[in-house]
Amino acid sequence: MNDRSLALVFSLLLCTLAPLALAGNIQAMDDARLTRVKDLASISGVRDNQLLGYGLVVGLDGTGDQTTQTPFTIQTMKNMLGQLGITVPADVNPQLKNVAAVMVTAELQPFAKPGQRIDVTVSSMGNAKSLRGGTLLMTPLKGADGEIYAIAQGNLVVGGFGVEGADGSRVTVNVPSVGRIPRGATVEREVPSAFAQGGLMVMSLHRPDFTTVSRLAEAVNRTFGNDVAQPMDASSVQIHAPIDPGRRVDFVATLENLEVETGEPAARVVINSRTGTVVIGSGVQVYPAAVSHGSLTVTISEDALVSQPQALAGGQTAVVPDTDIDVTEENNRMFLFAPGTSLDEIVRAVNNVGAAPGDLVSILEALREAGALRAELVVI
Repeated sequence: MNDRSLALVFSLLLCTLAPLALAGNIQAMDDARLTRVKDLASISGVRDNQLLGYGLVVGLDGTGDQTTQTPFTIQTMKNMLGQLGITVPADVNPQLKNVAAVMVTAELQPFAKPGQRIDVTVSSMGNAKSLRGGTLLMTPLKGADGEIYAIAQGNLVVGGFGVEGADGSRVTVNVPSVGRIPRGATVEREVPSAFAQGGLMVMSLHRPDFTTVSRLAEAVNRTFGNDVAQPMDASSVQIHAPIDPGRRVDFVATLENLEVETGEPAARVVINSRTGTVVIGSGVQVYPAAVSHGSLTVTISEDALVSQPQALAGGQTAVVPDTDIDVTEENNRMFLFAPGTSLDEIVRAVNNVGAAPGDLVSILEALREAGALRAELVVI
């Protein structure tokens, strides 16, 4: 076979493989946008509930509250001892160093039953230096309605520590005034749920989107039959579910594993003004624009010089300042954004001129003011 025949065969092979490769890329993109319903939405009314309680942590190694500045710690200790049959005289204020007043928080998962255990977080509310080695005494945890839903007690796990010297120097690692108790609370009351009540169930999207809601309803109707699901708005789908609790559980188990092709997210640029973090969405494009970015650096340094007069000159030794001012301007290049420039091209162009994240924020804001940024600019 000669070279011409080899070239012809190679060309035919490329023509055959190119559509396959393109189809494979398109299929991979479509698969990447397929998301399970359980990752997109949740059942309306099925949610966590926050619990809050006030208690005492004891057994600290001298790192508790300074009771002269936190009188509520002494008051709480007296009330607790009174309930245990120990009376502390009213004119006696014990100076305790191993006790700290704390707030206890927890999240009660949906369908939690009495007797189950949940994790709790314990945070100092006084001036305790560390909760390491402490034990939380029995603390009732209440919901927003004022009812007690769990009881917390146990030994704290603290990830931080602090060391302080006699001269006031101190080294702190992480946050020693906050700790956790894994499975530290016992559920005492069940939260009423409307999951098994009525024949209608509402699925609420985590992020509202009309396209995704429409496709979710289509996927449900395609699986369970027509008119089972009806979109209500950009974030809710009303679904006719079985009334029998057992059948409803099976229905939801099948529903939450359905895969739905999500809609394209809105073009958005998110800027964190405190950290300088910039996140650019995949749909961000710019209109034709030319950008030139440079920086001017002014450095002022000042030294002290000693002026020493010559012998018999009659002058006096004096200290005179010596100021040096240096101005440097970077000669960065200008780059051009063509129509429909993509995210990859934007990042590559900005990197070519050596712009830092803070400089990128300035460039994006300037593009928005010029009307060349085809995206929403969000500053958080």
